Amino acid sequence: MTTDAGERLADRLAGQWRRAGADEVRVAADLAELADLVAAATGPVLVSGADLVAHTAVLKHLATSPVGPTVALVLTDPPAAGQVTVREERGQVVAVDDPAGATGVFGGALRVGPADLPALAAAARSAAGGGIDRLFADLAGCGTLTFAHRVRLLVAHRVGDPAELAAAQAAVATVDEDKAELRLSVKERDDFFTTFFVSTWSPYVVKAAARIGLGPTAVTMISVAFAVAAAVLFGVGGRPALVAGGVLLYLGFVLDCVDGQLARYTRHFSAWGGWLDTMADRAKEYVVYAGLGYGATHAGFRYGWALAIAAMTLQTVRHMTDTWYGVLHDEAARRPRAATGDAGGIGGKLNAASTKVQADTGSVSYWLKRTVVFPIGERWALMAVAAALFGPLVALCAVLVWGVLAFAYTGALRTLRAWWMRVPVLTTVDAGLHRDDGPLARTLPVARQPLALAVLGALGAAALLVVALRVVHAGGDLRGWVVPVGLLVLLGGALGARAAHDGPLDWLVPAALRAGEYLFAIAVGVAGRVPPWLIFGYVFVLTLHHYDLTARLEKRQVAPPLHAATLGWEGRSAVLTVGSIAGIASIALATLGAYLLVVFVASVVLAWVVLPARARGGDRSPG
Repeated sequence: MTTDAGERLADRLAGQWRRAGADEVRVAADLAELADLVAAATGPVLVSGADLVAHTAVLKHLATSPVGPTVALVLTDPPAAGQVTVREERGQVVAVDDPAGATGVFGGALRVGPADLPALAAAARSAAGGGIDRLFADLAGCGTLTFAHRVRLLVAHRVGDPAELAAAQAAVATVDEDKAELRLSVKERDDFFTTFFVSTWSPYVVKAAARIGLGPTAVTMISVAFAVAAAVLFGVGGRPALVAGGVLLYLGFVLDCVDGQLARYTRHFSAWGGWLDTMADRAKEYVVYAGLGYGATHAGFRYGWALAIAAMTLQTVRHMTDTWYGVLHDEAARRPRAATGDAGGIGGKLNAASTKVQADTGSVSYWLKRTVVFPIGERWALMAVAAALFGPLVALCAVLVWGVLAFAYTGALRTLRAWWMRVPVLTTVDAGLHRDDGPLARTLPVARQPLALAVLGALGAAALLVVALRVVHAGGDLRGWVVPVGLLVLLGGALGARAAHDGPLDWLVPAALRAGEYLFAIAVGVAGRVPPWLIFGYVFVLTLHHYDLTARLEKRQVAPPLHAATLGWEGRSAVLTVGSIAGIASIALATLGAYLLVVFVASVVLAWVVLPARARGGDRSPG
């Protein structure tokens, strides 16, 4: 088939793939030849049929998509003869050629990651004599995890005759490609505050940043600087400083959105950039908590730092549940529906209701659901407005109250839905790594029910904290037997380290262990009369370590190079216990915190600088 200019459609597609960034373009005569080409490939392979008419940006977005190693183009067009339908959930292709539950049609193009190339070669050989639809169906039949890339604002159609070709070319010509790409830099679905108070004007900042050559990492660093400046102003106090801090915090959040939008607009994605963005988001927020805590204390409130510690602990534990519930949902989507239970029961009804609300975009119920969970945009907006108008104390109290209510709401509903889905997720990863177990946990006896043990340990740490607060408030001393007993209760969570984490609620184990360790460290600090800012600093370093683990999980990265040197949650708690018994809790917290910070920084340098440089050097070595 030829275009209006008389050019063969296959030749035009080849040129578009080159402009989209493909290093080498080959036109295979059939799938057998494709199998031979794939067998010799070492990097990602882009495959498309000769019937696709699309903007070059569509192909570029598919080639650079960060969602997964293997990605398929999915269209909303009605399927023509021979084309296969797909069903997707949470961005994953979970069924192919299932018209009854189809959500789209295969768009005739896909990117296959290096690990999936053997499966692609095998599928090409088995589908020899067929077309790209048969190839994709056979690739899915091999069990390859494929993510869906949908087309928004731009145009992509598969054509079967000259009339369809002419219509598709006309549709492509009517869309301004660059303007569409700028609009596509904004997430399709975001939270209320971000959608209406940031994304309405942030694309202009994206365009300006791209024009002057700023990269996403540079924007992230500027955003960090704004947040730190806001934290300093919140600590200084006084109405002008608080208002200026609120403005800087808002602008810092705008830039926090801009860095991701800029990455999508320029297609500059990297594992390092994604990891840095995740870590910077959490660090910025907690630095602001520190500024608010200092400001509240400086204004005369005795427990300003305590509120900041509570807000940081609550938010981190919440994020741990968010991470693992997302993993649970992704795993449930990949499994056959029969394996995740029927539609009966309260869990099934909640799942159906949630799906219905999420589909009704723009409705009041949709925005309420997205807002009540207290996402980052709403948190930053609340802190900025409350601090500017009422001061740091009110800002921290507001964050805590809304955070607790959101945690109770999401925790209850997710627990019911997870019980209905009955999908284990910690069995699919290195559970010891994500539990953050150390050598002590690996030597203790094995006990079943890891979640019950982890929750028991967290409750023991919470009880120790309550006792410490009461005794210290009354002028007593807790350097005797109480802290060691608290440690023994906490270590109950370590007994489940080597047990199977296959229960329907075992995705909560990492969050329970984080809560136990943080509460125990705070209790040791309270019992030892450690300055509250030092307790905050120690827990802050722990959160960096744990967010490193979750960020690597989300970005599909390997374990930190120096993870073994962090001692594990139970080892760190034992060290603090020794310091408490010896009467040097402040020294123990400061020394252990400094040690963990050094290990974290060294691990980051090794993971993102030294080891990649060595790998590149190995690639260049002769032979």
